[in-house]
This record gives sequence, structure tokens and C-alpha cells, in this order.
Amino acid sequence: MSETTPQQMAERVRDGMLKNDRATRAMGMQVVDISPGRATVTMRVREDMLNGHDTCHGGLISTLADSAFAFACNSHGELTVAASIAVDFLAPGRKDDLLTAQAHEVSKAGRTGLYDCEVTNQHGERIAVFRGRSHTMKGKPAF
Repeated sequence: MSETTPQQMAERVRDGMLKNDRATRAMGMQVVDISPGRATVTMRVREDMLNGHDTCHGGLISTLADSAFAFACNSHGELTVAASIAVDFLAPGRKDDLLTAQAHEVSKAGRTGLYDCEVTNQHGERIAVFRGRSHTMKGKPAF
């Protein structure tokens, strides 16, 4: 019997979580890369995602970053939830932009993790930076 590698676990978590993650799917997000402690998620800015200033609603940019954070912190296979987040908006997202959120693990000790995420557009311009703190439910599977 072969053991599951950390990369295989991350891929299984991605597939298992996506089946139940209705919010990520409804927003058209795609997990384009995953590895232990890391995830990259993309989202195309649609007309229905624009606010009254004709830019992408900040809550939706936050949701994109939060989804990347969720996949990154669950990639080890244990159920992990957000304990806190902070988001700084640096530039607007615009209709038809392809936004990419890249999350990576900064620290993981015991049940607590710290993750940073950067959201960029298709030109590589920074749209937002996000920091999330996670809490792991030891012994419970991620999906």
C-alpha cells in the first residue's frame, strides 16, 4: 500500500473541497495551482461583480483571496478555518480583468497558521494584499 504524498494530499483536498464550495464555483473561480501550504485561484471580473463606481466590489476581491487562503491552509488534509483576515486594497479591479490570488503559508505551528495572499490582475499589477490567520481542527479531515 502506497502512502499519500503531501502533493497528492493537496490535490485531493482541492478536488474534495471544490465539490462542496458553492461560493467559489458560483463566482467562476478556478483553482489553477495547489501544493502543500500554497494555492493559486483565478476569477474573471463579470458585470454583476461591479460596484457603483464601476469597479470590482471589494468584498468579491476579498472572497477571491479568502478562497485561495482556504485551499492553501486546508492543503495539508486537516479541517482548517479562518480565525481572522485583513485586506488592503491597492488598485481597482475592472470588468473583464482576470484576477489571480496567490496564497502561501508564512507559519504553521500547532493549530495556528498564518497565510499571506496577493491579488494581481492580468498585467501583474497588485490589486490587494490579504493576511489570514487559521485555526486547525486537529484530527478532522479537510473534506
